[in-house]
Amino acid sequence: MTASLNYKHLYYFWVVAKEGSITRAADRLGIAVQTISGQVGTLEKSLGKALFAPQGRGLALTEAGRRALGFADQIFLLGEQMLDVLGDSDAGGSLRLTVGISDALPKLVAYRLLNVALRQPVPMRPVCFEGKFESLLADLALHKLDVVLTDRPVGTATNLRVFSHSLGEWDIMIYGVKALAERYRTGFPASLDGAPMLLPTRNNALRGRLDQWFEAKSIRPKVVGEFEDSALLMTFGRTGQGLFPAPAALARDVAEQFDAEAVGKIPGVQEHFYAISGERKIKHPAVEAILSATRDMVFQP
Repeated sequence: MTASLNYKHLYYFWVVAKEGSITRAADRLGIAVQTISGQVGTLEKSLGKALFAPQGRGLALTEAGRRALGFADQIFLLGEQMLDVLGDSDAGGSLRLTVGISDALPKLVAYRLLNVALRQPVPMRPVCFEGKFESLLADLALHKLDVVLTDRPVGTATNLRVFSHSLGEWDIMIYGVKALAERYRTGFPASLDGAPMLLPTRNNALRGRLDQWFEAKSIRPKVVGEFEDSALLMTFGRTGQGLFPAPAALARDVAEQFDAEAVGKIPGVQEHFYAISGERKIKHPAVEAILSATRDMVFQP
């Protein structure tokens, strides 16, 4: 008699494979370690194959485990897409686009990129989550997200099956409310020496480039605030707390939303933006639109 497949056991195997250990999988699912270990063991027994082998403090997939993971990826992807299609029958026929947005990514940039996706012939319903880069990647690998928008590529050391797509490099401008802009525009960029400055935290890719540029120019601004969240940084800038960096292409948006004027462009310093996608057999049309977006498409009215 042919063994039947228990999809709950397969799901637990899938999460363990994505997380790299039973303990991390248990934390993510909120289930006891013993429960996951027992059910994965039951799956291995029913298949007659070992799916994992010990590797240091974690687990590594066996050859059978790698093959099983490929099928599990497709099974759960199709299941999620089925729920999307059936669930969206009450949402006017729109297709859900689940997006992870890195807290370091300027929200104006995220909006522009999403606007490209929303121009598709099929109505799109974006569902957006903001978070830390690493956490968003884990959710992407588990197919909880369709795409992640961020300011950095995936590191080469990761074992997650995700892929970075560069969306371009955009020049950086220094902005400030009118009084600050008028004061520091004259003599720019030397005028930035000692100027009050709001900057991203040091784990932000742009911060490293700005620090290098300041050092090369012997400019020492007075850092009056550091922020992981780009929207909060710009909000403080709107109150006149200090000057702040943002993409030059967003000058009109920054003026309208944060009442700030351009002080000057930082020569040679650019911010990089990426879309990170998972490995999927069936492509999401909105994700494909984002991946193929050009700078002109992003910034057209």
